[in-house]
Amino acid sequence: MNDLLAQTMIDDKIILVRLILSLTLSSLIGLERESRRQHAGFRTHILISIGSTILMLLSIYIPQTFQNFQNGDPGRIAAQVVSGIGFLGAGAIFKLGSNVRGLTTAATIWTVAAIGLAVGAGMYSGAVICTALILFVLIILDRVENRFFPDMHLKILEIDFNTEKIETEAVFDLIVKANINIQSVNISHSLDARSSQMKLYVNIPVKYSLQELYHQLSKIEKVSGIRIGQDY
Repeated sequence: MNDLLAQTMIDDKIILVRLILSLTLSSLIGLERESRRQHAGFRTHILISIGSTILMLLSIYIPQTFQNFQNGDPGRIAAQVVSGIGFLGAGAIFKLGSNVRGLTTAATIWTVAAIGLAVGAGMYSGAVICTALILFVLIILDRVENRFFPDMHLKILEIDFNTEKIETEAVFDLIVKANINIQSVNISHSLDARSSQMKLYVNIPVKYSLQELYHQLSKIEKVSGIRIGQDY
């Protein structure tokens, strides 16, 4: 097995070993992202890694196999992967209100591609260490971050009023007392001016009870409906 891992010539056995190792390492990171219900999760990370691995193997295989390309640069395809993967990572990032979401997942997409390239080039120790460090950042440091910077969920809060005059001060006072951060506010009125709506993007502390928020908002005069959207 050690001889196989140390082999530099690309053949069927080394291709199989490196692709399986790439799949294994990327699946660990993908599982962590999947557990957090990220759009780019388990299968996405695996596909990125094994795709990068086969491209790295191809970079090495071409000059080893074809006489006309022996002076070629094996790093050229790898360089294209590094720049090209940015477009896929950008797809995991989206902006809602003043919040930007998906940056961590975009970063894992980029680093998983790097792991795939490392495995494809035969730099096994670097790929394994990099995987361990990524998992340390995603799991352990996430807990440290939440300990000192409590996590908040971004939600859409919609409040309906059966009047044109909205009790905005009462709503804002309640939200401030609950330690909820307001990201953006939109107020609209019906054409007949008999009803109005407040739509807010808010950061709600994880430990705060949504039932309590609903209960307090329902006490405000002229409130006819309350809707709290899903997590983003």
